[in-house]
Amino acid sequence: MLETLQNFDWLTLGECTVNGLTRGSIYALIALGYTMVYGIIELINFAHGEIYMIGAFTALIISGLLGFLGLPTLGLIVIAGLVAILYCAAYGFTMEKIAYKPLRGANRLSPLISAIGVSIFLLNYVQLAQTSQYVIFPYNIPDFEFLEPIAHIFDSASFILILTSALVMTGLTLFIRYTRLGKAMRATAQNRKMAMLLGIDADKIISATFVIGSALAAVGGVLILSRTPQFDFNIGFLAGLKAFTAAVLGGIGSIPGAMLGGIVLGLCESYATMYVSSDYENVFAFCILILILIFRPSGLLGKAKTEKV
Repeated sequence: MLETLQNFDWLTLGECTVNGLTRGSIYALIALGYTMVYGIIELINFAHGEIYMIGAFTALIISGLLGFLGLPTLGLIVIAGLVAILYCAAYGFTMEKIAYKPLRGANRLSPLISAIGVSIFLLNYVQLAQTSQYVIFPYNIPDFEFLEPIAHIFDSASFILILTSALVMTGLTLFIRYTRLGKAMRATAQNRKMAMLLGIDADKIISATFVIGSALAAVGGVLILSRTPQFDFNIGFLAGLKAFTAAVLGGIGSIPGAMLGGIVLGLCESYATMYVSSDYENVFAFCILILILIFRPSGLLGKAKTEKV
């Protein structure tokens, strides 16, 4: 037993774990948008992955426009990221007003079809407005001296990605739990009609949910550039599907569940890719989804659905 432990490749395990945490952090950020929207209006916003993609393209464009200023690389990425967050938040607000609000009283299939239509529209819009070719984000996060002893396992890009994701998710949890708007969102998610009777403007709460969810997707879109600087207009499609898988895995409608689901999915993917085969990376993700739907439809932290009255 001792000899087996000594011969085990702990370095590979460490690299695999860090890679899984970085993947999982991105999935979790996107999954939060899915689960927040579903928790309030019970809609799967299939255009959410495209918002993530638009965030990446916006950061690329802004960094290119500001590159001549000679700003430090990290500062340039932060500014580009902030602009991308605001831009995607505006996209989320507009998308909700145009594509979803008019269908709020319709049957459940109509908003779902509208969400798919918005997804296809945004995908083709970016393809025509930007390019159908791969583009490269030219700025790399500089190396941090305090990470030098473990740089072969935990580099500066992974550190920034995981740290930022953790801070954003912690901030969102505190916001939902303690702020007035967060409490109104929880009340609306629990029972929208009763919340409206208590004076909560449900329309504003729903719009705020789309804005926050889209901003979180933009954060993911900016952060992924530090790990995968080469991307194209299709970057949001698969990431959106995997984030949806993470949301279902954790329990659709549960914010802690979305975080946990993203991390678990990222780690499972990374370990399976490293120790089985990278050819089946996407297969592992969706096999997990199928198993969860079969054996625990409510997800890891989700609760059994009860009919609202």
